[in-house]
Amino acid sequence: MSSDINTLSADRDRVIVRTSLIGIGANLALAAGKAITGLLAHSIAVVLDAVNNLSDALSSLITIIATKLAGRTPDKKHPLGYGRIEYLSTMIIAAIVLYAGVTALIESVKKIINPETPEYSALTLVIIAVAVAAKIALGLYFRKVGKKVNSGSLQASGSDALSDAILSASVLVCAILFLTTGLSLEAWVGVVIAIFIIRAGFEMLTEAVDDLLGKRLDHETAEAIKKTICEEPEVEGAYDLFLNNYGPERVIGSVHVEVPDTMTAAEIDQLERRLAGKVFEKHNIVMTAIGIYAVNTTDDRIAEMRTRLTRMIMSHDGILQVHGFTVNEETKTIQFDVIVDYARADRKAIFDHIAQEAAEMYPEYKLKLVMDIDI
Repeated sequence: MSSDINTLSADRDRVIVRTSLIGIGANLALAAGKAITGLLAHSIAVVLDAVNNLSDALSSLITIIATKLAGRTPDKKHPLGYGRIEYLSTMIIAAIVLYAGVTALIESVKKIINPETPEYSALTLVIIAVAVAAKIALGLYFRKVGKKVNSGSLQASGSDALSDAILSASVLVCAILFLTTGLSLEAWVGVVIAIFIIRAGFEMLTEAVDDLLGKRLDHETAEAIKKTICEEPEVEGAYDLFLNNYGPERVIGSVHVEVPDTMTAAEIDQLERRLAGKVFEKHNIVMTAIGIYAVNTTDDRIAEMRTRLTRMIMSHDGILQVHGFTVNEETKTIQFDVIVDYARADRKAIFDHIAQEAAEMYPEYKLKLVMDIDI
């Protein structure tokens, strides 16, 4: 399984590097063309558009460097690899974009205070129009490849390129407006461009920080993984799915599954191996731990206790799930986990109330309740 991950990672790295090199070449060409055009036309909007392309080229270069570093072989110091370097690179790219946006805003405001009449020509319009078309094509290409190889940096660059196309189009409209009416709005367009750049940088930074901190797994992915697990006939439920992200292509997870209490250790061992293989094959996730909840199938009285308690607990507002129910008759202990919605400010009060009701229903038992995490 480890060799499969390494092969996928190597192929992914090659695609990211190749795509980023295309981005560098395209953005450098666009930056040079726009810079010359903007300087000749005395247009702050076109010059700022060129600076934006230059920052995009730098972003692609950082993506290449980060991909090479992230692709290093795991070692004793970092046994799970260096994949999270990609998230750091996204933060660096975001910082560059934010700097470019703030600088552009300052320069645009200066031009509003001290305006300079632009000198647009037909060649200016042609260059800007070509730049718009090129940015649209580049943005769509980056996003397509980024989704295919699960690269946040490439997807961010693609979204940024599409935003740039919109901004370049606004510069084109501004130039046409000036040539037809004599009205100069380019400094104001520069302010709009700057605001868009700052917003894009902030969104990129927020997403990278979320990846590093650990964000909630999206509902569709979680349900898909649980569905795969529950396809095995012995599995009666899948809970407590945790995924630890050590890079876009190196995700390690754990889960609890409910199985009949009549299964032997050998049968559980074979089940765990099948589950780990299926999850990796379908979702490219390595399940390092599969915990077991034993479901009572031989004592009708315990089954009735489970039904009564579950019905009582789920009747309360804010309860999302009850699982891991087990009864030990030797120690007279009842155990189960309860998930309370994070949206409820009174989560602890709800949980305490449930614990009290359960204790009153079965006073002869010692209750061990866990307020589980909603993930």
